[in-house]
Amino acid sequence: MTGAPLDPAADVTRAVEATLFAAAEPMSPQDIAAYVGPDVDVRAALRSLVELYATRGVNLVERGGKWHFQTAPDLAHILRREREENRKLSRAAIETLAIIAYHEPVSRAEIESIRGVQISKGTLDVLMEAGWVRPAGRRETPGRPLTFATTPAFLAHFGLATRRDLPGIEDLRAAGLLDPVDLAFDAMEVQVRAEEVDDNLESDGENA
Repeated sequence: MTGAPLDPAADVTRAVEATLFAAAEPMSPQDIAAYVGPDVDVRAALRSLVELYATRGVNLVERGGKWHFQTAPDLAHILRREREENRKLSRAAIETLAIIAYHEPVSRAEIESIRGVQISKGTLDVLMEAGWVRPAGRRETPGRPLTFATTPAFLAHFGLATRRDLPGIEDLRAAGLLDPVDLAFDAMEVQVRAEEVDDNLESDGENA
């Protein structure tokens, strides 16, 4: 939906601010431009608002290419209330979420190869119901398996602007969180090399 053309004398920054304030969901610059006008420098207005709200009780932040206001991190504890969690993520769900975040888009079979065990359909369902994981299309390989990726809601929940902000390999290894994944990858690489050797031996045998 396109709003009325912005009056040239209007304050563009205020118009962008009002649009974001009234939005029910995070908005991309293109979404905002649909309201304030295509000729408005939305990104310049966003930069101004980031500076304007940097020291306030709410901040303007970007998560996965979309913008929204959120409570300043140092004040989050004021609004936090104790509440009963109806469902907590299982270890399988946490591991699956981590694998998807670091390897997306990734298929169910690839997730199982990395974890070393099968995952139930319910595990992926829980992550999708939470809004953190989404189907990401089918891989153009035999069987065309469905792949999965994270969502902007995942980035927002964990305070990440992009997936590049995820902890690095060395950070995870130092925290002792990467060893099982490393071992799984090593096993996969050994298996692939072994299969390549077998294929070469079979090929040599046929050519002999």
